[in-house]
Amino acid sequence: MKRSQTSVLFSFLIVALLFNLNLVAAGQENQPSSKKPKLAGARPVIHAINYASIQEAIDAIPDEGGVVLLPPGKFEIDQPLVITKGDVLIMGAGSATHIHNKNEAGKDAIAIHPPADAKLPDGKKDPKPRIWRVQLQNFRVTGNEKSGRGINAKWVQEIYIHGVTCSYHGSDGIFLDFCFEDPRVSDCLITYNKATGLNTIGCHDIVVSANHFEENLDALHCMDGFNLCMSGNNLDDHLRDGVIIENTYGSIVCANMIEECQGRAIVLDRECYGITLSANVIAHNGSGIILDDAHGCAVSANTFTLLAKDALRIGPKSGRITVTGNNFSNSYIGNGNVKRRTNDLKAAGLTLDKTRGVTVSGNLFSSVRPKAVEVIEPTTNVIFGNNLLIDVESDHKKLKDSIIKNILETAAEPVKPESKQADSK
Repeated sequence: MKRSQTSVLFSFLIVALLFNLNLVAAGQENQPSSKKPKLAGARPVIHAINYASIQEAIDAIPDEGGVVLLPPGKFEIDQPLVITKGDVLIMGAGSATHIHNKNEAGKDAIAIHPPADAKLPDGKKDPKPRIWRVQLQNFRVTGNEKSGRGINAKWVQEIYIHGVTCSYHGSDGIFLDFCFEDPRVSDCLITYNKATGLNTIGCHDIVVSANHFEENLDALHCMDGFNLCMSGNNLDDHLRDGVIIENTYGSIVCANMIEECQGRAIVLDRECYGITLSANVIAHNGSGIILDDAHGCAVSANTFTLLAKDALRIGPKSGRITVTGNNFSNSYIGNGNVKRRTNDLKAAGLTLDKTRGVTVSGNLFSSVRPKAVEVIEPTTNVIFGNNLLIDVESDHKKLKDSIIKNILETAAEPVKPESKQADSK
């Protein structure tokens, strides 16, 4: 054997030996140990690979809290994984850690709630039990059409769900039930759930950021809460609605992409107020932003394109709304060309439905149908100014007891028969 070959073989054997030694050391390190940690106050990390089930690993968390590391693998369950302690982190190895709920009796995959026998410091039963600071990170949890929710959290304060894939459940993907102190959901993939992707009730100071929502029934519900901060999310192909907000105030929905919802993109209903909807792209949905019962809200700098009807509708129960800096358009790309096929030029405008106290300024309405502004009377006390209307019809002159000024109305060159046409959704 040549010296070079001998050297390569020797190096390979050394690497293999070191690798095996590391595996043995890791295995020994992960074994439960009676030795006290050297670092004062430290608690050992719990490695689920050393337990018969994930639930056993979770049950091994001390009352003070701890960490459970989930290894790669597919783990089938038919009962919910139950977490009843606070200061807990359950962390997987990304999508390689797959928890699959095969239950077909409507049971959830993961249930997080205070213990049933929670007690006050004096030993009496706690009438309003809470647990604090539960984190779920970096794993995949799936279900089936007959299973329940993916993650069902009740009375969990400061819950944080990050990097979790939650898909194919028979109900909501994630349900936060009165997790009212600072819930956070970020960088998750929430898809193909039979009900709502993320359903929140009674939550406060909510952060929903940088998630993907696809083909749930609805993407997000926020009800009976306040201070929702929803930004940087992508919503696509929902079977009904995108974002439904009810009985909520002091919130912002901004910089989201909302496309291909069969129903409405964003709905405000049941006495919403003090909410800003800004810088969203609302594209190719059944309808756009619907203000059914909203006051003191701003709709600004959104792009509304290719909507079947009602890009923005302000209903009879809504008023004191600011509408500014929005673009209502079809797929026109200049020089008489459109990007969509000429038989797919749907684009809707603004409907003012018996509302009052609305400012509409600095908006562009181009080639929307049937009208840039549809006025359903009586609609009164509207300022309609500094808007540009291109290739549209409009009812804005029907506004009564209103100010109408600085409106530029212009025609556009006809779309060319040979207009560019791109295959698209």
